[in-house]
Amino acid sequence: MLQREPEVRVLSANSDSRAYNITDAASCAMVDRPSKASALRDFLDTIVCGDCRKVLPGLPAQCVDLIVTSPPYADRRDKTYGGIKPDEYVEWFIPIAEELRRVLKPTGSFVLNIKEPAVNGERHTFVLELVMRLRQQGWLWIEEYCWHKRNCYPGKWPNRFRDAWERCLHFAVSRQFAMYQEAVMVPMGDWRHKRLQKLSETDRRRDNSRVGSGFGKNISNWVGRDLAYPTNVLHLATECSNRGHSAAFPVELPKWFIKLFTRPNEVVLDPFIGSGTAAVACREINRRFIGIEVNPEYCALARERLRQAEQPTFWERETKYGRNSARKTGSAH
Repeated sequence: MLQREPEVRVLSANSDSRAYNITDAASCAMVDRPSKASALRDFLDTIVCGDCRKVLPGLPAQCVDLIVTSPPYADRRDKTYGGIKPDEYVEWFIPIAEELRRVLKPTGSFVLNIKEPAVNGERHTFVLELVMRLRQQGWLWIEEYCWHKRNCYPGKWPNRFRDAWERCLHFAVSRQFAMYQEAVMVPMGDWRHKRLQKLSETDRRRDNSRVGSGFGKNISNWVGRDLAYPTNVLHLATECSNRGHSAAFPVELPKWFIKLFTRPNEVVLDPFIGSGTAAVACREINRRFIGIEVNPEYCALARERLRQAEQPTFWERETKYGRNSARKTGSAH
């Protein structure tokens, strides 16, 4: 499917948060938008440069299939986003969450990547408080995924060890949300060949836990399988070359959730898209995207990353034009 060139638009908010103007970043030609919610096509495959608190009201209701985002962390990235105080974070985010709930389809999901900092020697509780407020707002807290950062930043503190994980909180507005678990299955590993070669009598039936937990397993169910369902812990390295952004996460993180909760051509929203990582992930697996970013430099960076994502790598060109695909020489930087 041929997708149109990604756009970057600059939002200029009027006094009415539902009435705004959007200018094309290249031509700076002003385009007036009506006070009512704009058509979804105005936003598809677009990075809107503006404050999501002003942009989101312009989106139609129930128009996106997945929201995946990593908002500014409390008291972090002061030079980038101004920094939101931990004690003020919940009140800052709740109005945004209300708009996110409005634009999400009943079968959609909302994945929030967030981590609370330590303040005065102890972990702040604003993330836990935010979860409770979101539930009061009508969100269902479905699951907590753990992103294990395999190459976490080194350091030493007198009362804790270095941070090697972050939360990815999964919310929905209905218990009947879309989920495609087969899309993220993982290889079982070579252990299965020897282990499943000769099954005991116990292996052929459900063997309940000896500690009375109620859990059990039937080893014979693994016979003939090459793939298994993953756990709720994602082992992914952080983005080492931060691509000009102070808090870029790896493409594989949003991509995993996009594959899990959407199908091709469905719409993914990131209201804090930064350097465009979620949009790049969407392009790679044939999803439509809507990105919102308040920093104009990051908007331009996101568009450039999307443009580069459209260019075939050296290896792809070798395969496309029929050269020796078994020989991989050179590199595509």
